Amino acid sequence: MTLFNSRKLPAPVQNRPSGAYKTSRWRMFLLPFSVFLGALFTWYFLVRFNVFPSYAMPGPGAVASSFVEDFKSGSLLNDIVASLWRVAVGFVISAVLGIPAGLWLGQHLTGRQAFLPMLNFFRFLSPLAWIPFAILWFHIGDKPAVFLIFMATFFPLALATMSAVATIPAIYFRVAKDYNYKGVELLTKVTFPAVLPQVITALRVSYGIAWVVIVAAEMVGCQDGLGYGIWEARNGLRLDSAACYMVVIGLLGMGIDRFLLQFSKLPNVRWGYER
Repeated sequence: MTLFNSRKLPAPVQNRPSGAYKTSRWRMFLLPFSVFLGALFTWYFLVRFNVFPSYAMPGPGAVASSFVEDFKSGSLLNDIVASLWRVAVGFVISAVLGIPAGLWLGQHLTGRQAFLPMLNFFRFLSPLAWIPFAILWFHIGDKPAVFLIFMATFFPLALATMSAVATIPAIYFRVAKDYNYKGVELLTKVTFPAVLPQVITALRVSYGIAWVVIVAAEMVGCQDGLGYGIWEARNGLRLDSAACYMVVIGLLGMGIDRFLLQFSKLPNVRWGYER
């Protein structure tokens, strides 16, 4: 139990008409679905009227057929598993190291003054610039991809966590001092719960970066994965297969982002939004 768990969340509005709630639910579904249909029809008509040559833009039907073909052959599923594994390992390592580093830097002025310039330097350095070194150091396989994901996500996570600590109201620490909270107890009962909403947002943003980097990393440093699948399709002039892999990448990214979003709805996290 944290120091501020006794704070009550705003009670839900009780007098909201059920019809308005249902209408809102339908709008949340219909509006994105309408945009999706509009994009799908735009894609169809671009292909139908040969705005681009057929070899340069496969149609929705060709992409759907490619999806069925790649799924039945097992190559698509194998590439999905390979990419998810690499992203998970690199992302977890960066979170395990980056979040504590940000918490420590946020509470120690001397540490911020010493390490902040270096953290910003690496944050602005494109992770793709590390590709030649990753291949030379770790050769071909999972390790270079995991390394690139770590380099892409560690620094944004550490800096976002550090900035979140700086926004904690001073009253929290004054109250914690009255309770004689120090060291680990102060960190676990005050600091970390207070920054958890911002940390979850930083995790979502960093995960998006990781998903972008893994595609580029697999194109040059792996023999499987979704990025490798796109590269292989490009070499075989199978743009329908490449588009199929692009759709899968987007859907997987959206799905895992929604999963991370659910953590922000936990009761022990939501109070941090109200401070």
